[in-house]
Amino acid sequence: MNGTPRLRSAYPSTPGSGPKGNVQNTTSAGAPKPRSPLPPAPPSNKSTSTPLIPLSVIDAPSQRLYIAIFYAGLIVWRCSDYFVLVTDEAESLWLFMKWLAIDAAFLYGLPEFQIPWLQWSSSTTAILLILHSLFNAMLMFRIPIPVTSWFLAITKMLYDRELAVSERSVKPASILHNSSLILGKQIIHILPEGSAVLNPERSPFCIGGSQIYANLPIRINQTNPILIEILRVDLDTNANETIIVTSKEINKLKRQADKEHSKKDHTSPRVLWYPIRETGLYRLQKVVDESKLEVQRRQSDTLVVGCPTAIVKVSPPHKCMGDLSDFYLQVDATPPLRVKYSKTINRADGGNVELSIHPESLVSPLAQQRTSGALFSTESLAGMDVSWARSQSIKIPLNESLGVSGNWQYTIDHVQDACGNIANYSYVRSSESGQHKLLKGYQLEQYFSVHKRPRAALRGCNSQQPVKVEKGKSKSLPIQISSIGDGKLEDTPYTVSYLFTPQEDMLPDQKHSGTAILKELIVGDTDRGLEINEPGLYTLQSISTEFCGGEIIEPSSCLLLNPPEPDLSISAETIPDICAGNSIGFLVDLDLLGTPPFHISYEVRRKGGGIAPRVENIDRLHTQLELKPQEPGYYTYEFTSIGDAVYDLRPLRHKNLVLEQEVHPPAAAVILNAQRNCKICIEEPVTFALHLSGELPFSVEYELVHRGRRRKHKIDDIRDAEYTLTTEPLKEGGEYNLALTSITDRSGCRVVLKEEAKVDVGLQRPRAAFGHMEGKRDILALEARKIGLPLRLQGEAPWTVMYRNIDDTVGILMETTLGNNNDQIEVTAEGTYEIVNVHDASCPGSVDPIANLFTVRWIPRPSIHVAENPMVDYTGSKYVKKEVCEGDEDVTEISFTGTAPFNIEYEQRHRPDHGSQSTSLKRFDAGLNLAFLRMETSEAGSYEYKFLKLGDSSYNHDHRKFIPLTMQQRVHARPSARFTETGKTYKYCQTEESSDEVVPIILTGLSPFHLELEINHHTTTKPELINIPNVESNHYSLHIPHRVLALGTHSVTIRKVRDSRGCQREMDLNAPHVQVSVADIPSISPLEEQTDFCVGDRISYTLSGTPPFNVFYNFQGYERKAAVSSTDFRRIAEKPGLFVITAVSDHRSTDACKAKMEITKVIHEMPSVRISKGRIATVDIHEGGETDILFEFGGTPPFHFTYTRSTNPPKGRKAEVLETKNEISHEYSKTVRAFDEGQYEVVSIRDRYCAFSTRKAQGKPGQKLLTNR
Repeated sequence: MNGTPRLRSAYPSTPGSGPKGNVQNTTSAGAPKPRSPLPPAPPSNKSTSTPLIPLSVIDAPSQRLYIAIFYAGLIVWRCSDYFVLVTDEAESLWLFMKWLAIDAAFLYGLPEFQIPWLQWSSSTTAILLILHSLFNAMLMFRIPIPVTSWFLAITKMLYDRELAVSERSVKPASILHNSSLILGKQIIHILPEGSAVLNPERSPFCIGGSQIYANLPIRINQTNPILIEILRVDLDTNANETIIVTSKEINKLKRQADKEHSKKDHTSPRVLWYPIRETGLYRLQKVVDESKLEVQRRQSDTLVVGCPTAIVKVSPPHKCMGDLSDFYLQVDATPPLRVKYSKTINRADGGNVELSIHPESLVSPLAQQRTSGALFSTESLAGMDVSWARSQSIKIPLNESLGVSGNWQYTIDHVQDACGNIANYSYVRSSESGQHKLLKGYQLEQYFSVHKRPRAALRGCNSQQPVKVEKGKSKSLPIQISSIGDGKLEDTPYTVSYLFTPQEDMLPDQKHSGTAILKELIVGDTDRGLEINEPGLYTLQSISTEFCGGEIIEPSSCLLLNPPEPDLSISAETIPDICAGNSIGFLVDLDLLGTPPFHISYEVRRKGGGIAPRVENIDRLHTQLELKPQEPGYYTYEFTSIGDAVYDLRPLRHKNLVLEQEVHPPAAAVILNAQRNCKICIEEPVTFALHLSGELPFSVEYELVHRGRRRKHKIDDIRDAEYTLTTEPLKEGGEYNLALTSITDRSGCRVVLKEEAKVDVGLQRPRAAFGHMEGKRDILALEARKIGLPLRLQGEAPWTVMYRNIDDTVGILMETTLGNNNDQIEVTAEGTYEIVNVHDASCPGSVDPIANLFTVRWIPRPSIHVAENPMVDYTGSKYVKKEVCEGDEDVTEISFTGTAPFNIEYEQRHRPDHGSQSTSLKRFDAGLNLAFLRMETSEAGSYEYKFLKLGDSSYNHDHRKFIPLTMQQRVHARPSARFTETGKTYKYCQTEESSDEVVPIILTGLSPFHLELEINHHTTTKPELINIPNVESNHYSLHIPHRVLALGTHSVTIRKVRDSRGCQREMDLNAPHVQVSVADIPSISPLEEQTDFCVGDRISYTLSGTPPFNVFYNFQGYERKAAVSSTDFRRIAEKPGLFVITAVSDHRSTDACKAKMEITKVIHEMPSVRISKGRIATVDIHEGGETDILFEFGGTPPFHFTYTRSTNPPKGRKAEVLETKNEISHEYSKTVRAFDEGQYEVVSIRDRYCAFSTRKAQGKPGQKLLTNR
């Protein structure tokens, strides 16, 4: 690369970092000369051309970068010294000398480093030092540099924007050079004598199925062909074939084409429809007209392929949930292709799916973007491979998880091949014209019936809890069948397989042995289950329906056992009577076999009597049964049946388990109510019920024992088994014992009895009377306090006393039970109490008529009242005190009844006008029956005083007896007035204007109000007072009278406010205030006298007053406001419309004293012109023909426009202007007839007010010239 010639202006080449072998010399002209090797240079410590820092340490580009960074740091340091000089007024000469020395050291020291590209000569270094010195002098001696002007110029060049009349920044160039004002171009071509093209619309064609042929369109224009040759390439063999269309066939086709046009139309192109019956690639090869010349034809290929078809390769219709659909679509078409199919699930739309199929190895021009109708760019199709256009049979697998049970349907909707041929099956399927018959024989749908999978388990049985069944009987194996997932399983019957091991073959651990048998059966009814009768272990293995297999869950095993049948054996012993020697019953031993518990049935027959069935439930394998009848006779006992936990009752009569016996039971007597505590009154008899057994008649002996004395009694000839024993009256009080000593029946055997009963006899009759309290039967007590009335009782505890309050109008009779002779009756009501009746533990008694009454009276409770006063009204259930103003003093007189001193607790609730309410509890004591309550008025709002508790020296507060007293009072807030914006300065004009600002004041209170204001002028010391009565609203807009205002600033303060309630507030001397400034009005004048402007013009005005200004104007019906910081106001006309200056205000007057005027300017839109509706239109005409060019205008007539005709250049060349014409139109459109070939376009347009041109301005090439008039 070192030997590459370089331009003289180029940088010298960077020396290599390695050692050099040879140096190439060149002449001044740059021509190389023959090289000869130089002798090696003598060794030296340092070469003059070698950098100070070796390039092997730091390469040349990096060294240059470090020098540039160092120089940038010097520039920053230099600028920092300049800013210190400006702010601190440092010494300029010293800084100038400092930087002169630094620059000299840098510029003269840099070449010593021998860095490539930075090795300049001494003269260059001197020039650079002079330039740096000039720059340092301008900075350090602060010589003005027009930096601002340079910056503004660069900014305007890069960012050229101005404010438009719509108050937004716009680019003037986008308005002045609006290319949309002139749009459109018309290109005229002179056509050749004739043309022909095959399939100009690139329509797709196919043959196959019901489509046995296709009509290829051949469009001819301005020609009558007599011969047409069509080249066909066979898709299967790639063989070429030329189809010749003869003149006779052409005339026939032309006559058919003429029928589509009117008889007078001879110029329009004709379309000849040529029928073909074979697939292939077709190209128009040759067309000859009547003059024997070949007609110009456009190269275009038409592909005729086999029509696309699609069918479904049917899969079995029954599937299970979770299975895959597992079927495929077979499509016969030319790829790449598209297939669309839809699916429904349980008659619900499942959506559409469109698949794009492109075989991996396929390379087809149909899949590429084309700009012309030709598939091949070559003129000849010989040897072209068109195998990609053949129809291919493609299988498209569809595997989708069937997750929902029910009916699924897949339907092919349409298939589209690479050429655009579409087989729309959904349209044909829904057609009502009978086209659906065309689909006969096509399998376009796939139906699936998706079934739920079964799930089985055993319930109520497992290997640890076996099922016990009688021998020879079957048991339903409790199989519970459900579906996997939600819903009911409807597919029946079910096929169930289970593993069975007989009981004798089971392993010791209760598992299946190697001899287990696998059985399978069909279950139709899940409620009945599976009938099993052989003992052994049953385990479910599988379950399935007709279509789906299921799963087995735990528990899945069940153990069936056949326990032994129940049996009974008996042995009996006679129970003898010791006295008479007769048998009185049997003691039977029962030996049982089976599964407890047992149920034994036997019959007891008495001779001369009936049969009494009996049942015994026994929970063990051995027991004894005692059979002792109570009545005498001949008894037969027969055990008839036995059952256990497994087997039902089984007969035992065949075993003849019968016992017979003559029974003579001994006599017996029982006191039925001997256990009760029998108490009677003195001189009353006592009765007992006896139950006697034995042979009638009976004799019973008994005795009464009292205080150590026995009295014997005997009752003979008792002829009933149930007998009531009644003693003689017991005349002494105390405890008696009645004992049955013996009984004798017909056998004469005397049987000793041990039956006893106790009887308590009262010693005397009970009596009741009231006792004394402090020597009297009368008491004065606190209300509702429990009072114990003393009683004096005689008799045996407990006593039942009945009493009443004779002062009670209801007269309820009360009863109490007392256990003490000197007990009390507790009462809580006032009145006179009377004892009505008394009864002790055993006997009724009497009441003392002298001491049967006792009187109870209450001490009165305290009460509270508000003393009568005209300032207090009683409304409903509360007192309402007259309203007062905030801060006023007010008291209320309260009176009491009861025993002083009084303790009062009340609740004071304050509901302010704003904010949350507050509640406080307060207490005070009153030493007399009259007190004064001071009302709270320190804060405005509604006050409620609710007296909650009252007590005196006798009673504490009782909320049940005390009725709270409520008193309310409204404390009105003192009115207030404040300025809405305190401290704000309001602008007033020197003369009274409707636009003068008002000072908003907010008042609180009840209107009307009375205001007193103070106005101070900054030049005077005496304030002006203004009284404003009858302010009817809480929001008052103060308009200060001009009589109290002068030019300058005023201070306005509120001194006093009073509302309609009479409440008044006086403000302090430092109350908030507002400022009022009175100023003069500004003015505005236009710089141009004209009133008509064009879009893009600048409208200028001059302002007088104190900047900044606010200019108010109306544009396009919208009020706008522009802020102007100088005395010049200029806007560029961005849009057409009426521009009216309505007012202007300055810094002193602001918007309050704006000067009103009406300065109107009219902005007209720029004229515009459209050719061919603003589009580029191409018109083909024949030689000698003509066409119309339509010009459409926008703007204000008349229109003057200039248009040109240019050449139609080849691609890549510039058009040349052939002629230029000027036209005038007084309408909004104009038609010009054109005969010549070329490009017609407008270059300038002018209407009544404005003009626009696209021509290049002289001296400013490329700039659009705008001329406004």
